[in-house]
Amino acid sequence: MAGPLLETKLHVPRRRRGLVARPRLVDRVSRGEMPPLVLVSAPAGFGKTTLLTEWLAAARTDGTLVAWLSLDQRDDDPTTFWTYLVSAVRTAVPDVGAQALALLQSPQSATDAVLATLLNELQSVPDELVLVLDDYHVIEAGDVHDGVGFLLDHLPPQIHLVIATRVDPPLPLARLRARGELVEVRAADLRFAPDEAETYLGDVMGLTLTAGEVAALEGRTEGWIAALQLAALSMQGRNDVASFIAGFAGDDRFVVDYLVEEVLQRQPERVRSFLLQTSVLSRLTGPLCDAVTGQDGGKAMLEALERGNLFLVPLDDRRRWYRYHHLFGEVLRARLLDEDPDRVRALNVRASNWYEREGDRSAAIDHALAAEDFERAAELVERAMPAMSQVRQEATLRRWFEALPDELFGVRPVLAVGYVGALMSTGDVRGVEPRLRDAERWVDPTTSSREPPGDMVVVDHDAFRRLPTEITMYRAGLALVAGDVAGTLTHAQRALDLAGPDDHLGRGAAESLIGLAHWRTGNLEAAQHWYSDGMATLGRAGRRSDEVGGAITLADLCVAQGRLREAMSYYGRGLQIATGDPAVVLRGAADMHVGMAELFRERNDLDAARRHLSISSELGDSAGLPKNRYRWRVTMARLHQLDRDPAGALDLLAEAERVYNTDFSPDVQPIPAIRARLSLTQGRLAVARAWVREQGLTVDDELSYLREFQHVTLARVLLAEHSAERSEPSLLGARRLLERLLRAAEDGGRTGTVIEILVLQALAHRAGGDLPAARASLLSAMTLAEPEGYVRIFVDEGAPMAALLREMTQGSGAAYARSLLDALGTAADAARVDQGLVDPLSPRELDVLRLLGTHLDGPDIARQLFVSLNTVRTHTKNIYAKLGVNNRRSAVRRGEELDLMSARSDR
Repeated sequence: MAGPLLETKLHVPRRRRGLVARPRLVDRVSRGEMPPLVLVSAPAGFGKTTLLTEWLAAARTDGTLVAWLSLDQRDDDPTTFWTYLVSAVRTAVPDVGAQALALLQSPQSATDAVLATLLNELQSVPDELVLVLDDYHVIEAGDVHDGVGFLLDHLPPQIHLVIATRVDPPLPLARLRARGELVEVRAADLRFAPDEAETYLGDVMGLTLTAGEVAALEGRTEGWIAALQLAALSMQGRNDVASFIAGFAGDDRFVVDYLVEEVLQRQPERVRSFLLQTSVLSRLTGPLCDAVTGQDGGKAMLEALERGNLFLVPLDDRRRWYRYHHLFGEVLRARLLDEDPDRVRALNVRASNWYEREGDRSAAIDHALAAEDFERAAELVERAMPAMSQVRQEATLRRWFEALPDELFGVRPVLAVGYVGALMSTGDVRGVEPRLRDAERWVDPTTSSREPPGDMVVVDHDAFRRLPTEITMYRAGLALVAGDVAGTLTHAQRALDLAGPDDHLGRGAAESLIGLAHWRTGNLEAAQHWYSDGMATLGRAGRRSDEVGGAITLADLCVAQGRLREAMSYYGRGLQIATGDPAVVLRGAADMHVGMAELFRERNDLDAARRHLSISSELGDSAGLPKNRYRWRVTMARLHQLDRDPAGALDLLAEAERVYNTDFSPDVQPIPAIRARLSLTQGRLAVARAWVREQGLTVDDELSYLREFQHVTLARVLLAEHSAERSEPSLLGARRLLERLLRAAEDGGRTGTVIEILVLQALAHRAGGDLPAARASLLSAMTLAEPEGYVRIFVDEGAPMAALLREMTQGSGAAYARSLLDALGTAADAARVDQGLVDPLSPRELDVLRLLGTHLDGPDIARQLFVSLNTVRTHTKNIYAKLGVNNRRSAVRRGEELDLMSARSDR
């Protein structure tokens, strides 16, 4: 956390005296069995918080536990948000959440691991628990919304979430609404009805008004509670109430601006000045108000404002902390800016100084930024950087960095490099170059100078002395992203030279970057050597999370080298590191399961592959590293392809392309090329040809490792052309290209590609009628593949491969050939389920049919099968046509008649 935990944010507001009872709304929220989510969504000033306090006061008398969290802008950071949310839960259930809080303090833990831990603890809560998130509209971080969605999906039945917000949050509201798991209260519900307006104006505010005057006010404000309250305050003590109402009812200016003006004019100058000056504060307490106004008596003034109903909300039971009603505070700040803009800066400076003295560095920085006291803000940020980075608060750091003017980074190299780190930690290299140049003006990474010049601003001198290594490291990373292998190697080697012998972090990062650079060139042996050394060095630095991430790269290198068993061992080791400490599940655990799933797919153990993908999905995206989202979708797409569900596979590949993140690894299997291969399996040769034209691929291209997968795909397209059109030029081109590719892959030690090329060569020789050459190529492929357990690389070629394998059932490799033929036969049998239909249902359509027989709706079925809703609709339409029905119930009945509801689809 950037500052101390503010207990006032966890205070459950008490029901105030003198409120209008609103049983119709309380009944709406509490009627029947409470759903997982209650959403109270309306603009400011509609009484959202007041309604909730009234409802919760009643709920507490029935034994319901209540936890409350008032959100503000600083909570738009995953670590801060979840720390406060868990702390809020602990105010109601002190025995819950300690382990989750401990996880949040670990820089290596995954958010979903935190949530899973919290949810497991919540299972044991014996009573109903209501958790309120007030002012949720301040949250914009996608990671936070994803986590809240995860929470909603897995809440125990006795736990309920209430969200009060000005705008609907990006949560699965439609799904919850369709399931009956959502209660909504909106502005139309919250508006005062005429009788409620009459009660409020007469009984609460003590005004004597005629029915016509009440109706005029209610009509002008349209039941908007804040406007009615401001109008009532304006009328208190007036002798000309009727003329005020007549003038107000016909006024065209914005209601709240107009009414606040009326209220302010009626206050004594001391009160008016206090309101305007303290409007810069998001929270109010006596000593802070005294510091900001330069006057004594802040505590007494706050108490007087509360007694006068002047839009002051208490934040604790001791009446020490308050806040202005948001709407009132916004208008006060606007008024202050209009009347005295120069004063705003001074007021924020005083607030910043007070918060720094109190040890709340985050609030001190925010007020310094609001004051445009950027020098001071920069100093505070620089001091906060080490602690903030340790607890994964890059989002907050970036918000602060982005609020600072560019020229400050030119004289603060430590700050500039901190900005670079915050950007690159999230894979965002935009804006990195100018910040690196800012630092390099003062720190020459080619020298060993470790003392700052006199005209440079440095707060942390140890951090300054580490800058040459860090700058050079980031230069290497930028070069790698840009595809500049030579530049990467130069900078990374220089970083190694600059790093001290005990700088395991710097040395490990440099060694890893050298390994990644060699990977881009296809020199897998050098890549494996350097990257393994880098991971070992980072392990000595205690960087367990980097070791987990490194396991993915090392496994990828093994797969490229044809060493599937070693790749599996890397995934197993990475998973052991990630989950070895039950208290701290590291990011990357989800990636290990995806990697294992891909290897099990190649071994033809499809049940194990699906199981690991399911585990990864349950862990969630935030338990994975940046590239896990697209890798999961690519592997799942390949399984959909095996399920003869091309539409679902294409959907997943489109999603994979949208969420693609290389995380500094080379893109050696581009998604468009994978999509082209899928098109070939569907017989859509024209689509694959279009991809070849888009890429500008020819058989005479200069070969490179980065385009190797694409050129092998080109060979597949040429073979498909020969098969479809008997095009001899296509076959000759394919054979010539495969021969060149084979030599290059063998020279680079890329045995995984060698096996695939040999398989295609065997098919090409068979297509040309040269069976001895076909058998020789296939035998070479089998010899390399059998020790590592390859299956799908042969089986996916279908009938032509089956014909060749039957030629191999005698002599060398016969047992392996027979096992591959068995796998081919099983796959073919799965496609021919005896359904008693002229046009049988595909395996994926069988899956959809079975789910149509459950309570699941369309979106639920899509999630169950990991496809889009449109894909489910397409399958459903096909099912209706094949079964000769026109609705869901009839389809299920017909499926039961044909005994299809329990038929296996080899899933």
